[in-house]
Amino acid sequence: MINSVKSTLAATALVLTLATPGFLAQAETASDGVVTVKSGYSVAETVSRIKKDVADKGITLFGVIDQAKLGNAAGNVVRPSRLIMFGNPALGTTFITANPKAGLDWPVRVVVYQTADGSVYAAYTDFDYIARRHGIESRTKEFKMATEVIQSVTSSIKK
Repeated sequence: MINSVKSTLAATALVLTLATPGFLAQAETASDGVVTVKSGYSVAETVSRIKKDVADKGITLFGVIDQAKLGNAAGNVVRPSRLIMFGNPALGTTFITANPKAGLDWPVRVVVYQTADGSVYAAYTDFDYIARRHGIESRTKEFKMATEVIQSVTSSIKK
């Protein structure tokens, strides 16, 4: 009986630990299909580093939206947050040819944001999740390549 209670408490503690945002940020994955990477830099520097890495790789930068600026102008209090959109049309559109709804997830979008404690993160949708979401089974090589690229791009923000 005591061992059963101890096991239940240990399992509960593990679940609570895994469910905390800090753990997810360190683990860099989440069950909801979002990958979160902790940055060692400010929002502005994180965006700058991502943009540079995208350009160095010859990837098309479609734009950056300053969500905080737009939100604050609309009367909301929004901590620093920027949405970066980029992609390689030759690679990204292969997902759309497999399922037109995949266009909801292309171009690649990375949101860079600052939390209340001042920490900065970059988050993006996991490509395996995108494949499952759209029922795409015929582009395994392309999804693997996209995953490698986004991991490389976000590695530029870690100290």
